[in-house]
Amino acid sequence: MKITTIGLGYIGLPTSILFATHGHHVRGVDANPAVVETLNQGYIHIEEEGLQALYNEALQAGNFEAALTPSDSDAFIIAVPTPNNEDEYKSCDLSYVISAVESTIPYLEKGNLLIVESTIAPRTTEDVVQPMLEAAGFTVGEDIFLAHCPERVLPGNIAYELIHNPRIIGGITPACTAVAKKMYQTVVQGELIESTASEAELSKLMENTYRDVNIALANELAKIGLDLEINALKVIEMANRHPRVNLHSPGPGVGGHCLAVDPYFVAAASPTFSPLIQTARQINSSMPHFVVENVTKLMETAPNRKITIFGLTYKGNIDDTRESPAQEISWMLQRAGFDVVEYDPHVAHATMPIEEACQDSSLILVLTDHAEFETIPESATEVMSQARILDTKTIVKNHHATLHHLGNLYEAVNKIPQKM
Repeated sequence: MKITTIGLGYIGLPTSILFATHGHHVRGVDANPAVVETLNQGYIHIEEEGLQALYNEALQAGNFEAALTPSDSDAFIIAVPTPNNEDEYKSCDLSYVISAVESTIPYLEKGNLLIVESTIAPRTTEDVVQPMLEAAGFTVGEDIFLAHCPERVLPGNIAYELIHNPRIIGGITPACTAVAKKMYQTVVQGELIESTASEAELSKLMENTYRDVNIALANELAKIGLDLEINALKVIEMANRHPRVNLHSPGPGVGGHCLAVDPYFVAAASPTFSPLIQTARQINSSMPHFVVENVTKLMETAPNRKITIFGLTYKGNIDDTRESPAQEISWMLQRAGFDVVEYDPHVAHATMPIEEACQDSSLILVLTDHAEFETIPESATEVMSQARILDTKTIVKNHHATLHHLGNLYEAVNKIPQKM
């Protein structure tokens, strides 16, 4: 089967490689010439465990090529970004999806399959994409097949999860669902769940919204603990011993291409009936300000204004900085006049010896749960002006410094003498 994938980012590239290593001939299309050039030189441009080895396999089989434009294919997969619009509810910006669909229309033939994998607002496939195909002269469900099949993967384990996770197949018609399901059956070992396109869209969005709401509850608890001088981490530990309770840990905010973005799409589609979702977004979006406010208090008695940030990505063990609260916190601290050093072994511009990053620093601020941060060596803390750590991700296990967490900050910030 010949497949063209539009968009070679964190989802489009692994998806393309997956199909290419299962016998399909894949043409990967991206608007960035540097991405295309890098791939055609034999290297992937994202950090993802095991993906380079799979890419090598696809190239050896002659089943993948990168290009700037589509070509004739049996199936087309849209995997482009869907950022937020700058409007009241931060609705879904469909410009990349619309452009990608338009780019496929000159190559579409009767019997082709068009899959939208990009995360999109509810009813987009029906109300936006389907009319585009019909305007081009196709009858969806008869001579062209259209479906929304959202990804549901964990960065850092994408190659495995694309194969083994359940996959929703949301066709515009039952015939569309059947054709799309047949294609995914060639690679996916997990359950293939049939649905309508709109059900698939909203299901994907609610998966991430569920997590966002639960994270917001933990973050709100951290604020309550600070206000009432109660150790929120201990509260979470005890509450989670209840057989039907699973509170998350608080953190510096929510980032990435899913949790920090998708809930807005639901709220924008139905603003009157989504107050809980909107409140959760407000809570999680406020966490960088909460972190900066309390870092400022911790630094009132510090010997200098130097802070070393550990981690810039939105989650651990990856190189993805999209919507990262760590970056927002770094910028806020720099604007507040702090001397900030950014250290992240997964981000090129922030890679340096750990001792260099910590030299003369008065605070290590851990903002990402990279495995490298579980142990902070004495060689790093002994060169600090003040050996103090604020671990916002509850990741640090071994250290040689005074350690604070978001859930028990009252022990530190509420006891700092206020300057007159």
